[in-house]
Amino acid sequence: MRSTRTSTRTTRLRRISFAGLATTGAAAAALTLVPTAAHAAEPAKAAAAAPQAQAGDKSYANNLDGWIRQSLDIMKSKGIPGSYEGLHRNIMRESAGNPNAQNGWDVNAQNGTPSKGLLQVIQPTFDAYHVAGTANSLTDPVANITAAANYAADKYGSIDNVDSAY
Repeated sequence: MRSTRTSTRTTRLRRISFAGLATTGAAAAALTLVPTAAHAAEPAKAAAAAPQAQAGDKSYANNLDGWIRQSLDIMKSKGIPGSYEGLHRNIMRESAGNPNAQNGWDVNAQNGTPSKGLLQVIQPTFDAYHVAGTANSLTDPVANITAAANYAADKYGSIDNVDSAY
């Protein structure tokens, strides 16, 4: 009898937990800035025509692919976990690849600290997780990605473990 009661209780708690996660996820998604396709297309065109950016001996394209690859190289050198897929997935959800994206309406913005950049980072988080060797600018694409990945590694083990607003 006890195992049946425990099993029923566990099942009920799992349902409640799942419902809470689903509700939280939906609320978090509602708070995430998602630019329209028109907004996302403009930076992609500009970035494709932009010159190459360089870091050390390696050359990176000055576009989303190049920013992610440069960030991954910096992350690897600093021991910050993450993959191209994890970064790209989160960038597309948070900003649709627009390095100038800014959330002007969520709770952070209402408190005077809007989320900015490819991974929608707020200034205090950027300051705390900024990675040496990147620009000290929240909206610099490589600095934004690398700081966000550093934060995600600290809080979730890796940016690869992030599947919603974080």
